[in-house]
Amino acid sequence: MSERIERDFPLFPLALVALPSEYVPLHIFEARYRTMVAECLERDRELGIVWLSDDELKPIGCAVAIERVLERMEDGRINILTRGTRPFRLIERQDDLAYPAGTVEFLGDRAEERDEAAAQAARDAYAALVLEATDAEPDADRLAAMTAYDMAATVDFGLEAKQGLLELRSENARLRLLARLMRAALKRLEFVDRAQARARSNGKVRFG
Repeated sequence: MSERIERDFPLFPLALVALPSEYVPLHIFEARYRTMVAECLERDRELGIVWLSDDELKPIGCAVAIERVLERMEDGRINILTRGTRPFRLIERQDDLAYPAGTVEFLGDRAEERDEAAAQAARDAYAALVLEATDAEPDADRLAAMTAYDMAATVDFGLEAKQGLLELRSENARLRLLARLMRAALKRLEFVDRAQARARSNGKVRFG
């Protein structure tokens, strides 16, 4: 079996999409998922988050590693912090374990030359969005080293947009899509700011 294919991989269908490098807190309460998490902790193993959308399980998900246990409760529930690691394709679901699992293929990107223009456009859009949202500019060195996933992981996009990024097998394509998403988010944020400013001014423009 290829090293990129793994059987008995733990799966956690959820109404969310995780991205590589994204931190995702999870509250585990069902017995089967408590069993899954206990095994993953014991074996230092990843689990896979897949978006369950309108009873449809998306074929592309993201593996996550358990970074730390945040809280254990007396009734067995547990809060954990996970971090996205790598995308995968679900080949086949399995029902022979104590928790949901499947055979998955871990996905890499196709070989291509880096599109510097796309990378710069994405970084510029990200920096503008961060500045608008926080009044602080991102560190230039850190920004230069960030991938499309790194940048997207810090922004609260919709699930469709995140799934779209996850399914692309080209970093250049992700950067181009991310730049469009960032610019759209910036316009929405600027619109909200203007609307709030108008509300505070009671419809009047203030000078001085």
